[in-house]
Amino acid sequence: MIKSMHEHRRSFLKKASMAGLGALISPYNQVESTIGESTNVKRNPISVSTYSYWHFKKEKFPIEQVIEQAATLGFDGVEILHRQMENETTGYMNKLKRLAFESGLALPMLSIHQDFVSPDKEDRKKNIAHTKHCIDLAVQMGIPCVRLNSGRWNTAGTFDELMAVKGKETPLAGYTDDDAFKWVIDATGECLIKAEQEGVILAIENHWGLTTQVEGLLRIYEALKSSPAMGLNLDTGNFAGDPYSQFEQLAPYATIVQAKTYYGGGEWYTLDLDYQRIAGILRKVNFKGYISLEMEGKEDPLTAVPKSLAVLRKAFY
Repeated sequence: MIKSMHEHRRSFLKKASMAGLGALISPYNQVESTIGESTNVKRNPISVSTYSYWHFKKEKFPIEQVIEQAATLGFDGVEILHRQMENETTGYMNKLKRLAFESGLALPMLSIHQDFVSPDKEDRKKNIAHTKHCIDLAVQMGIPCVRLNSGRWNTAGTFDELMAVKGKETPLAGYTDDDAFKWVIDATGECLIKAEQEGVILAIENHWGLTTQVEGLLRIYEALKSSPAMGLNLDTGNFAGDPYSQFEQLAPYATIVQAKTYYGGGEWYTLDLDYQRIAGILRKVNFKGYISLEMEGKEDPLTAVPKSLAVLRKAFY
């Protein structure tokens, strides 16, 4: 998989422009300087995840309506949750792409669910195939980034039970976390070959499982960072313990940031996050990418999403 870093990155960036990286050009705000002159100051573009309107309820919230809401509220983009898509037909994907384009919105990321933590080689192959398939979906929709998980042992039971133990799980009998890390690194490495060819970034998220601890996430990222397609999706809400010190450790590697809010109380837990502080941490490392809202509270998204956008604008503009 590994050529020279220079050759890979040059080839990757050329393809990435075709896959939609142009959508990541950040907007600018006009601000007044102290001498009264107007100057362009770069700000972080803010998108909204379609998940903010759904939360895995029985009836899916249409992505078309999220795009329309996002345009009305003044977001810069919409992050699409793969499981929320109505179908995977070319016609449907083209409709979403055109609707976003005509609404002046980027589609910065496709968030998928896959799990590479399994001793069953055939099961891992299925998840690799699923990830490669989702890369093709991203290319069709002009989406430059795909969110990955590491996966987990599933010994803690349901997600609610996993949250009760703050993401810490016991490995399956006869196996260790070292086995799981190898599976994840090898599987992600295979997917990166496809991602490089298509010009799509694979951004692994701190999404519980093996990535519950900063060290676990960085173990995977560091093993694969030589690929120009390797990225990191930094989620503000997925931390056990003090989030800020952990956020500081991961901020230098962030490709995109998901920002959680919990209006009406969280679906699984509630955090009181200081976004002024988080924005300051990101400014220190010169982060210029997308801030993607994940409103995970029980309040009606039609009122909670606008409130969330106001909080993020205040912090990041």
